[in-house]
Amino acid sequence: MSELKVIADYGDLCGEGPLWDYRHQQLYWTDITGRKFYCFDWAKLKSRLVKEGWEVAGFAFNAPGGFVVANSAGVWLWDGASEPRLVAAEADGGKCQLNDCIADAAGRLLAGSNFYDPGKEYPLGKLFSVASDGKVLVLDEGFLLSNGLGFSPDGKTLYFTDSAARIIYAYDYDVATGTPSHRRVFVKVPATSGLPDGLTVDAEGFVWSAEWYGSCLVRYDADGKVERRIATPAKQTSSLAFGGADLTDIFITSAAKSEPMPIMPPGYDPNAGYFGGVLYHLNLGIAGRQEHFANIRLAP
Repeated sequence: MSELKVIADYGDLCGEGPLWDYRHQQLYWTDITGRKFYCFDWAKLKSRLVKEGWEVAGFAFNAPGGFVVANSAGVWLWDGASEPRLVAAEADGGKCQLNDCIADAAGRLLAGSNFYDPGKEYPLGKLFSVASDGKVLVLDEGFLLSNGLGFSPDGKTLYFTDSAARIIYAYDYDVATGTPSHRRVFVKVPATSGLPDGLTVDAEGFVWSAEWYGSCLVRYDADGKVERRIATPAKQTSSLAFGGADLTDIFITSAAKSEPMPIMPPGYDPNAGYFGGVLYHLNLGIAGRQEHFANIRLAP
């Protein structure tokens, strides 16, 4: 077991969404609140700022090149150099105020909307799908705080996190039609633990969830039982991704800006302790999987 190490420290206010690019052996991640987007070159062990001043909440690599980005204003195409191009700002009368996202095996982008505000009434979030031509469909709805998504190795199960509900849902997923069905509770995280946040699925089908307020990663088996917990120093551990040459390197994001909410676990102090802001690395010898590329192509 390798030691948990800090490999980049930019003081990310809300570090999130790590994603491995096997083509160039690089990891990308975002600081949502700080509006910064980064890249870590694994061969050179060096990181760089890719873009700043624009919100990236979640993203996927796009097969034609560049990225498909989800943020509070909608879905975007960005080639990595020129100005981003808006794909969709709303769908079915609902605003695409998006958080995390993932591409499926057919190149669609799935993303959840998030309006969570415990201080007032707010609309519930939806799960959206973006087709290759940019058409957006509503797949499901009724979520408090949409968050991490993942697919089983065979692509037949979709996992989707509602952080405020403390639930990771599972769906049967038909990749041919892009249709989820049979929503059920995969994991109900107890109120004494942190909130389930970013999510990924390893090569064996175990589901990994980062716990915001929980200072840990949790690995669940196919029945939703805790297989192991991996402690981190960061109280706001936010997400993780597998990468490296054999996909056994784990990259973990965290958030420096304390974000107190009524759904904090009992005894949690939002005013003291180390919250995060760094990118961690760990290798446990467990292999992950390369996430799918989106394939969104719009007419010129």
